[in-house]
Amino acid sequence: MMEREFVTQKIKEFQIQEFIDKTLGNVGHSHTIMKKTPMGEKVIIYASRPGLVVGRRGSNIKDLTKLLKKNFNLENPQVEISEVDNIFLDANIVAEKIVSSLERFGTNRFKGIGHKMMEKVMESGARGIEVIISGKVPGARARSWRFYMGYVKKCGDAAQMAIRKATKGAQLKPGTVGIRVSIMPPNVRLPDDIRPREVVEAVVTEKVEVAPVEAAAVEPKETAEEKPKKRAPRKKKEKAEEAAAEPAGEAE
Repeated sequence: MMEREFVTQKIKEFQIQEFIDKTLGNVGHSHTIMKKTPMGEKVIIYASRPGLVVGRRGSNIKDLTKLLKKNFNLENPQVEISEVDNIFLDANIVAEKIVSSLERFGTNRFKGIGHKMMEKVMESGARGIEVIISGKVPGARARSWRFYMGYVKKCGDAAQMAIRKATKGAQLKPGTVGIRVSIMPPNVRLPDDIRPREVVEAVVTEKVEVAPVEAAAVEPKETAEEKPKKRAPRKKKEKAEEAAAEPAGEAE
């Protein structure tokens, strides 16, 4: 039951995000997050230009709230707008900028648009970027053009979870041109990035109790005057004379 609720919540969030993309148009929409609150559902819209999302005197927010109530059966939706910090590290905004540039200048300058956008993304601190433009560019025959710079992971868990991807479509005179953007952010840690652990040695300080020293137990040191004078060693000749003189005295 819990799994079904999570899946339903994610599907609803994805549908709302697609609906906001189509409704608001070219406002630099990044992504949408839904949260449940005691007052109702809270819809947080992340965009690069929050002023266009809000509209004049909040007219766009009011219209969007009514449409969310009608189309998605939300009782009391609270729409909140948040600005994206670094727009060139967001794949959705970068893809939207490429689409708007192609629709404005056409397919003749698609190479300059791709290289310029890659330079801005790399200057923002990304580790790598890949842009694929597919369609009738620049001639009548459909083909794909790949622009890349830096390092972009293609397989593994890092490629599925960490790489930011986005797909957009530009409506041009020859037909629809697809744009796919993959950005590798700077904070991605790859599996081969091995860092040694910092070993911190714990220093244990033990308190050593010192017994108090009694005054009586300490013997005063003898001074030079109080010390007994040592007898000087006698020479061997003097000892022999005294030994020879002792028997003569006893015989007298």
